[in-house]
Amino acid sequence: MLSTVSQVISVWFAQKNSVWVYPTGIIGVLLAAYLYFFLAEPPLYAEGSVHCYYFVLSCYGWYLWVQKKNDNTLMYPIQWSTPDVWKKTAVLSVVNWMGIYLLLKYMTDSDTPWMDSFVSAMAITAMWLMAARKIENWLFWMVSNVVAIPLHLYKSFYLFSLMFFLFLVMAIAGFFQWKKMISSTQLY
Repeated sequence: MLSTVSQVISVWFAQKNSVWVYPTGIIGVLLAAYLYFFLAEPPLYAEGSVHCYYFVLSCYGWYLWVQKKNDNTLMYPIQWSTPDVWKKTAVLSVVNWMGIYLLLKYMTDSDTPWMDSFVSAMAITAMWLMAARKIENWLFWMVSNVVAIPLHLYKSFYLFSLMFFLFLVMAIAGFFQWKKMISSTQLY
């Protein structure tokens, strides 16, 4: 329960472009990692591992988000990814998905390797894009959440399924909020 509440609050802070996304998120991801590794039967290895990755990237994102230029403006403002970054992101996402799938399929007792690996690969990409304040992070969160909902229902993690549904709604809202923030800072 505490993990769910902490993660929902974290996403709310992300929507607002607030650095508080990270300290609140760290609490939630550490608790969730414990659940995935030690309470799920069989464990959701990819989800547990990706939450450990979230912890590391949350520390990194927290560092980036507080950086300022000499004129006290953000060093890393919200922005769109370049076409080159998009291509690399797409390729990396597919490679991660296939790599995680193969690990789960052949090296674990996972009964959901396709879904678990897909959710994790998309979330890995989303978290990296969020740390870099790229608006496309919300698109990857949306895709990840759409698959995470039935995955968690299957595992009987009903509260987490509800959380991922809420995350889906919040990701849609976050995308439009960040899009509005970008528009309000551009000079015409």
